[in-house]
Amino acid sequence: MDDPRTYPPLAADERTMLSAWLDFHRETLALKCAGLDAEQLCTRSVEPSSMTLIGLVRHMAEVERGWFERTMAGLDSPPRYYGPDNPDGDFDDVTPDACDADFATWQADCARARQILSDIDSLDEPAAEARDEGRVTLRWILVHMIEEYARHNGHADLLRERIDGQTGD
Repeated sequence: MDDPRTYPPLAADERTMLSAWLDFHRETLALKCAGLDAEQLCTRSVEPSSMTLIGLVRHMAEVERGWFERTMAGLDSPPRYYGPDNPDGDFDDVTPDACDADFATWQADCARARQILSDIDSLDEPAAEARDEGRVTLRWILVHMIEEYARHNGHADLLRERIDGQTGD
């Protein structure tokens, strides 16, 4: 499998470095899904888990939307895939016929997150919305997003290996 990812610079200012690492992890998730058909993207890991590659894409769309749109920018951006009566809908309610739309949604949410990031001058900017943890900063959100993608990219690597034996970074 070719590796089309853009590797982060070895030396850069903090904002450039954090943004580059976040984009690298976004590209990693896309790479883990590359070349698979919709049925493969919906292949569950092992019982009792309902985790799939497309479920991870849907989950990360929700995470992008939640942290950047709702928390940082204070926008009214309700969840798409889950709710109070279906807390794991992003993972559980996957169907092969929706995979293209799910990828497009995730990519659009990533683009909106990049725009929100570019509109904010300081990494120390506090979020518009307080969370249970308190009012975080843009820096905190970027570090958290890198951690969130890194963790789920590990899951994606195991899922991909189970589907077709592909492994990688």
